[in-house]
Amino acid sequence: MIKVKVKRLRDNATLPARATEGSAGHDLYAAVEETLLIGPGEIVKVPTGWSIEIPSVELVGLVFARSGLSVKSGIVLANAVGVIDSDYRGELLVALNNRSQKDYFVEPGDRIAQLVIVPIVCFAFEEAGGLGATQRSDGGFGSTGTR
Repeated sequence: MIKVKVKRLRDNATLPARATEGSAGHDLYAAVEETLLIGPGEIVKVPTGWSIEIPSVELVGLVFARSGLSVKSGIVLANAVGVIDSDYRGELLVALNNRSQKDYFVEPGDRIAQLVIVPIVCFAFEEAGGLGATQRSDGGFGSTGTR
C-alpha cells in the first residue's frame, strides 16, 4: 500500500476515506464553515481542507465526480476530471458545477468528490516524418462502427 502524506489546512477538514473496502477512490469532503449555495449553472470551488504529497512523479491524483451527486442532483465537476500533479502542494479544491435547474446546498462535511491515485507513463514526444500504418489508419470518430 502506498502512503500519501496529507496536511490539514482547515480545522473542520475530514480526512479523505474509502467508503468501503472495495471503493476505488477516497471520498473528499467539503470543508466549508457554513452551508454553501450553488445556483443553477454556477461553478463553485469547494475547499477540502487538505493538501497532499503524492510520493512519486510516476503517480497522479485524479478527482472524479460522485455518481450519486451527478445522477440525483446534477452536480458534476466543472472540469470533468481534476488532475493533481505530484509536485502540487496547495489545497485540494473541487470545482462543482450545478447543471440542474434548482439550487444545490453543500453542507459542511458533505462528500463532494472522490480521489483516485493511479500510475502514469512518463513519455516524451518525438517528431517523425511518418507514422506506422494500421487497419484504422486516420479514420476518425465512428470509423470502427457505431456499436
